[in-house]
Amino acid sequence: IAKAAAQLVNSGESIIIDAGSTTTFLARALVARRELTDLVVFTNSTSVAHELEPAIPRFSVVLSGGTLRPLQHSLVDPMGGRIIEAIHADIAFLSCSGIHPDTGVTNINIPEAEMKARMLRAAGRHILLADPTKFGRTDLTPVCALSEIDLLITTGPDTPLLTQLRNSGLQIELAD
Repeated sequence: IAKAAAQLVNSGESIIIDAGSTTTFLARALVARRELTDLVVFTNSTSVAHELEPAIPRFSVVLSGGTLRPLQHSLVDPMGGRIIEAIHADIAFLSCSGIHPDTGVTNINIPEAEMKARMLRAAGRHILLADPTKFGRTDLTPVCALSEIDLLITTGPDTPLLTQLRNSGLQIELAD
């Protein structure tokens, strides 16, 4: 998933990467792309920032600030969204804990869901990275409707639930 997502990024772009295990692997895949330069990355994840550090100065890495949430190594409110609210990035790469045809994209943690919603407002293109364990789940708090996601990158066989998500208008890429 992360490698497929990294291929969508071009030199000179600005991107947002939120906190999560798949997004941390995305950071690693971006660093591995040695031809990628002049990338500006905004993140609320200390893990993502740590993975991106070897690419400095090819990449500029900007942490959102905020209060540290230890479980995900994420920065959230208070003060978590001010930088995100002041930018417009090309792409936001998000993770989630649930994706369902009826309830959309959800997350188990309210402060993280609020950061994800801010990130969506701050970017022109919205790409969701989610493994099949997230499908069919509705967790505690909404992040966004499926119509707000431009692309879902996932793995696994093409299941009836993926067909249902496609029928909801969601574009899906199955990573190798």
